[in-house]
Amino acid sequence: MRFNHVANRLGAAHFETIVEMLTTQLGFVVLRRTERSIWLRQPGTNVDLQFSRSTTAHRDEDKRRSQVSFLSTTPQADLEALTAWAASRGLAATVGAYSDREFYLDAPEAFVDFVIEAMLPELADYGVAV
Repeated sequence: MRFNHVANRLGAAHFETIVEMLTTQLGFVVLRRTERSIWLRQPGTNVDLQFSRSTTAHRDEDKRRSQVSFLSTTPQADLEALTAWAASRGLAATVGAYSDREFYLDAPEAFVDFVIEAMLPELADYGVAV
């Protein structure tokens, strides 16, 4: 077997807003779309994201442990820019920190079971050839 994609859930009311954020702000391309799901890929990467619409009212209290993660030399500033973008579209979002090198964005009404993380590139330097 070969790794293909990761799937997460988005609140149905904000599904299109998050898809717009990923495509217009982070450069993702839509690979496939159905009535309830979408598959996206950021050019230059080889792992796809699948998001499914969810009507669940329950949000995982421990969801900060599940991330869609990005590398950035300015992780906090980049997430704060996304927070401002979301707010301009009526979606409340906040930025928190795991450390002074790792930050996360949560949009509780949209992200059911994950947050968006941004971290400094050196944190992904594992010293292992794959």
